[in-house]
Amino acid sequence: MNACRGCGKTDLTRVLDLGKVPASDHFPLVTAPVSSEETSHPLAMDMCGSCGLAQLADDDTVSDEPRGVEPQALKDQAAAAVAMVDVAGWLRGSTVLEFGSPHGGTWLPWLTDRGFTAVHSQADVVLDCFGIMHESDQRRAFEERARQIRPGGVLLLQYHSIMTIVREGQWNALRHGHFAYYSLSALVRLLGEVGLRVATAWEFDLYGGTVLLAAVPEDVDGDAVVARILKSEDEFGISDPAVVAALQRRADLHVNDLRSWLEAESSAGRTVFAYGAASRAVALFSRAGLDSRLVAAVADAAPAKLGRRMPGTDIPIVSPDELLAANPDSVLLTVPDLLGEVSSRYPELDGRWKVDR
Repeated sequence: MNACRGCGKTDLTRVLDLGKVPASDHFPLVTAPVSSEETSHPLAMDMCGSCGLAQLADDDTVSDEPRGVEPQALKDQAAAAVAMVDVAGWLRGSTVLEFGSPHGGTWLPWLTDRGFTAVHSQADVVLDCFGIMHESDQRRAFEERARQIRPGGVLLLQYHSIMTIVREGQWNALRHGHFAYYSLSALVRLLGEVGLRVATAWEFDLYGGTVLLAAVPEDVDGDAVVARILKSEDEFGISDPAVVAALQRRADLHVNDLRSWLEAESSAGRTVFAYGAASRAVALFSRAGLDSRLVAAVADAAPAKLGRRMPGTDIPIVSPDELLAANPDSVLLTVPDLLGEVSSRYPELDGRWKVDR
């Protein structure tokens, strides 16, 4: 990339470079040997000094992710979000259009339960929950969403905050197929370019910090919540590439710490499995140089991933039943938001979870 995906300017700064890693959405069959070509895909984040958009620098992969199982945390948050938006009076009109995410999940049932009719174009409520980040041409994606809002309607857009990603050191939020990482500051600019104004927002604990905003094709000022988030971003310095570049050190420390812990477990004769064959774990496993000596297998509830392996490694993906039967000493949980769900579902593993932060 030599121009910003959002504004088209060329004021880009490299803030995170993970080198060459496997495609984060391609899980080979367990019988397929690991090849050098498999681990040859550059993965880096750039930041635009003009609009503030953090973005995937380039992507030479082809999307090929087996369909995962939507976590209960996502379902619970969706239900809570729709209820909050409804109470606040932002569920306008009678029609809804959803721009979906390739990770699955939908908010439509909660809207249709409230009398809305799902349509394929021009709706009163336009939904986008973690969908727009998968669009390589961000400018065009914002234009399309704005075009689909009927007069008097609203865009409801939820995103994983780049401030959360930096503050919590969530460097492996960067992955192939995820083309943009938003601050509210950047979204105010980018939405403004397509005639939308951010009116209000809601914050959630999902993924450590996500934001749902309401944007309208009207000349309105953001409310106190919008002002507070913008102020916190300004104080944090989230528009400064040097601040976002702190992710590089966090990435290096994370990989070293995980590798050291796994080596110690192996030396002590303890068996470690992982849970969650998530795309966010691909770069982590690859950069840490993990293999089945250190992580015997990764359990996952998605049937489409069984019989496959973690990209760039020989670590097989197995069912939760196989995990329980193996009775490992520790289980590395690759997605922290799953902790409540898996703790409840697999009480026999109590005390053995190591949450990857």
